[in-house]
Amino acid sequence: MRITCAGQNELSEKNMTVNLETEYENEIHAPYTDSLTGLFNHGFFQLALERELKRSQRYETTFSLAFIDIDAFTSYNRHHGPIKGDLTLKEIATLVKKNIRDVDLAARYNGDVFAILLPECEPLQARDVMERIRQDLETLTGKNTTISIGIAGYSADSTNTSILINMAREALLHAKTRGKNRATIFREIKTPDLDHRPRILIVDDIPTNIKILESFLLPLKYEIMKAHNGEDALSIINRTDIDIVLLDVMMPVMDGFEVCRHIKSNERTRIIPVIMVTALDDSEAKIKAIESGADDFITKPPNRLELQARVKSLIQVKSLNSNLADLESVLFSLANTVEAKDEYTRGHTRRVSEIGVELAKKMGLSAKEIKEIKIGGIIHDIGKIGVPKAILSKPDKLTPEEFEIMKQHPYTGYTICLPLKQSLGTVLDIIYYHHEKLDGSGYPVGLKEENIPTGAKVMAVADIYDALTSDRPYRKAMPKEKALNIIRQDVEEGKLDRQIFEYLLELL
Repeated sequence: MRITCAGQNELSEKNMTVNLETEYENEIHAPYTDSLTGLFNHGFFQLALERELKRSQRYETTFSLAFIDIDAFTSYNRHHGPIKGDLTLKEIATLVKKNIRDVDLAARYNGDVFAILLPECEPLQARDVMERIRQDLETLTGKNTTISIGIAGYSADSTNTSILINMAREALLHAKTRGKNRATIFREIKTPDLDHRPRILIVDDIPTNIKILESFLLPLKYEIMKAHNGEDALSIINRTDIDIVLLDVMMPVMDGFEVCRHIKSNERTRIIPVIMVTALDDSEAKIKAIESGADDFITKPPNRLELQARVKSLIQVKSLNSNLADLESVLFSLANTVEAKDEYTRGHTRRVSEIGVELAKKMGLSAKEIKEIKIGGIIHDIGKIGVPKAILSKPDKLTPEEFEIMKQHPYTGYTICLPLKQSLGTVLDIIYYHHEKLDGSGYPVGLKEENIPTGAKVMAVADIYDALTSDRPYRKAMPKEKALNIIRQDVEEGKLDRQIFEYLLELL
């Protein structure tokens, strides 16, 4: 027997879906169903959701959106093979169709995620429907396959489909990180305190080990999240903000070392501290943990006070690093603001940064120096925020007075970024000295030869090349060969570094 929702007009809703199918076929000229499951496809579902939202806004009705995600499906496919995985998707699709009304709409949203649209249905009623699907799957597979479900209901706050989708996804993530195999409604998720509670992810394939670590950390009032394998851990880290990871080493499929390498190789997650927790008490394991990028190493069973102290310390480090990353983002935004003042320089900083990085790699510079050149390339012209737009976009040659104003932009950029000296390091030199020349004819200081930092020499070549090969208000972009000849002349006159120019020729 189906669990139903009250207050619906089934006939009109069914007619609306039929009309939508016709419209989709006429517009897209492609099937509106998923070939494997027989459910609607992603594109059709988005169209239906948009239509349902407008209808609910017009008639002041409600509806619910649910996302169903198969737990640990990647591991399931690896162990059982893709054919078995596809059969499981079909089984779940059958259970979904069995338990929803004719007016409800089910789609294969992507991969192993299903989306259900339930018109004129409150979230609590929608959860009853979803629970029936979840329980039927448990019965069918003997709990070998489980699903997590996130539910969101339309409200006055849901002004567009993106907001509603994000609410349902947040509820799904909450269900996943609170133990899986459950259904969560978005409005039931506790609103976080105004003061952010640090969020700890404990990763271990043995539940007892997770409970021990959780009991040690609960007195600190942290928010605890859990994962039972490496793949789930990475999924959580990619979808939510984590302040620290306590990571078991010995796990099947993907061990802790590999998980740590994934975290530390990702630009977005690399600042998350990782503590490796393992029963291995030997120097080889510790060396491997360090090589994987781990920030600390604790053996089982951990000492409660020691664990608490290390976690507190690394969370403070994460907070400081996050603040610095936020400040970098502000600088990048300022750099974009500068480019927005002059349409001719749009994309200039990105291109200069990319050229600078490739030159630095050819020169064999360290990873730290390469990163500084990358950042320096993006913000090297940030001081132009103080140059009037009339000068930046002037179609004629600048007057001596105007050129003097333009020559101030390296110093202006330097002063803007100076408060971040501890974080930016030699990036400040790139900003300040990227217009200096080896013969002392550059600006704003007039440095010579070895007094000019390497990063600034690299940036000078990259900056001039991109400027010459890009459209400017006073001239069209030059052909590559002509630009290189001009730079070659500067090299011969002792203004630019010869070796860096040779690397540029190789690069091009």
